[in-house]
Amino acid sequence: MTHPPIPAAEIEFTAIRAQGSGGQNVNKVSTAIHLRFDIHASSLPDEIKEKLLALSDSRISREGVIVIKAQRFNSQDKNRADALARLQALVTQATRPVKPRKPTKPTRSAQLKRLAKKVQRGQTKQLRGRVVE
Repeated sequence: MTHPPIPAAEIEFTAIRAQGSGGQNVNKVSTAIHLRFDIHASSLPDEIKEKLLALSDSRISREGVIVIKAQRFNSQDKNRADALARLQALVTQATRPVKPRKPTKPTRSAQLKRLAKKVQRGQTKQLRGRVVE
């Protein structure tokens, strides 16, 4: 299932000063970008909104706002593009269908091997005890 592109009007960008390396530039120029995207107020289909809110991602607040901080590059434009790409990836992840899990069972021989190793480990540990004559 593909999703429509996110309208630029629904995304809020804020330029902030980046952390980390950058020399004198880092103290003067606001190159990092804070991207804020309100899931509830967006024009995305309801099922995508629900899936986004169900994701256990630290970038999604309790109020349903996605906050992405991009500061990988020394250019504001590159950080803005990076933040947009990360938002797009998050939405794409939510639209991907969940692959059903097929329950599996270990083979009988695998179970027996595991139990034999358990017994062997127990015997090894018992030998480590105090020696009684």
